[in-house]
Amino acid sequence: MRELTSWLSGGADPDSFPYLPVTAEFHRTGKHFVGKEFLALLDEARAHVAARAAGAGPAEPGPVRLLRDFLDVALDKWDGRYDYRSYLALRLLGLPCGDDGEDGGPVAGRAARRDRDRLLVRLVADALGFELAASAGATDLLPEQRPGPALVAKRHRLGVRAVAPALSRLGLTAGVDDPQPAGAAAALRALAAADRSAAEERALRLSMLPVYLSHDEYLFIRVLQAYECTFAGLADELRATIDALDAGRAAAAAQRLAYARDQLATAAPLFSLLASMQPESFRTFRAYTEGASAIQSRSYKLMESLCRTPEGSRLDSAAYRSVPEVRDRVRAGRPSVDAALQAAVRAGRLAGADRALVERRMREFAAAVLQWRRTHHRLAVRMLGERPGTGYTEGTPYLAEVRAIPVFTAVAADPDPADPSEPSGGCPE
Repeated sequence: MRELTSWLSGGADPDSFPYLPVTAEFHRTGKHFVGKEFLALLDEARAHVAARAAGAGPAEPGPVRLLRDFLDVALDKWDGRYDYRSYLALRLLGLPCGDDGEDGGPVAGRAARRDRDRLLVRLVADALGFELAASAGATDLLPEQRPGPALVAKRHRLGVRAVAPALSRLGLTAGVDDPQPAGAAAALRALAAADRSAAEERALRLSMLPVYLSHDEYLFIRVLQAYECTFAGLADELRATIDALDAGRAAAAAQRLAYARDQLATAAPLFSLLASMQPESFRTFRAYTEGASAIQSRSYKLMESLCRTPEGSRLDSAAYRSVPEVRDRVRAGRPSVDAALQAAVRAGRLAGADRALVERRMREFAAAVLQWRRTHHRLAVRMLGERPGTGYTEGTPYLAEVRAIPVFTAVAADPDPADPSEPSGGCPE
């Protein structure tokens, strides 16, 4: 508190904000239990930065924006607006989280794909780095309910597997092939650290504000952030697919859909990593996450609505009411892959072998989405049983209800084959 008081009395320069002692206070108790006096000082700091931002006009300096975004995350419970997006600090990671105008920008290309891959690697590598540090007794962060050595080794193995496709696309596979799980995890941590800037390192540190002191919450936050990164990337690919169909470029549309399918399919080990959470640990910290639910995921709803326009009942559901900006854009006539395909066929831009190729890629992507939903439901059942979900949702009954919603309507869904890679009733190992 001393550093924060000193900063406030010394001019409140955003460049010198005491991020380290402030985050240390949050880590000492968990966000849910941070003292009111300390939060009041942060609220005062936010007033200072808001005044500075107003004086800067539209050209808001980077340090001002960073501090404003951080304080909005740190004070979400104080403000009574705590939710999934603030819990995961998505804005600090540069991920869609609410009022960003995601439509109308340039079509995502190789640079955007590379940025997504790099962020995914950073998130998972950081999660494994925390496991390494805790196992070595090198950190006292989140000290409760530490996992045993066998479970930690499993997490190392699954984490390295989860980022292997991204590492391959980035040309960074060398050195992450140690047969010992801890060795591979350490190599991944070092590789990710060498590949990130100081700004990326700071964003990573500031985006970890757990609500309690349970060890497994660190893993939980990082995996959910990684999935948000994945779904934001899928939305990019679907927007590019729509543009390609509008322009009559069937091969480009098919390629985008295939890339999206591969992105989601190769993200499956993230569920395996999440399934390594200790159920008791999860139930401990989730008692303090009321108000934050994955039903509020903007990136997922964006992806879903870019596939096809949801029915009125879906738009009126709690899922879409929790992301009003996405709901409003759908109602205003946001384009979708479904509608773009139908329009291209009617206009004669898509026929014969080209049409068959695009429709096949749509079915393959739909199969990957449906598989993701089924696995999500199984994992939730394992962790929650029939308990209600956080964020005032129905939990597993809701997931059971929505897992079969068609991804597209312009193409028939493929049959639902049993997935031999998954043991029945569980998640991939």
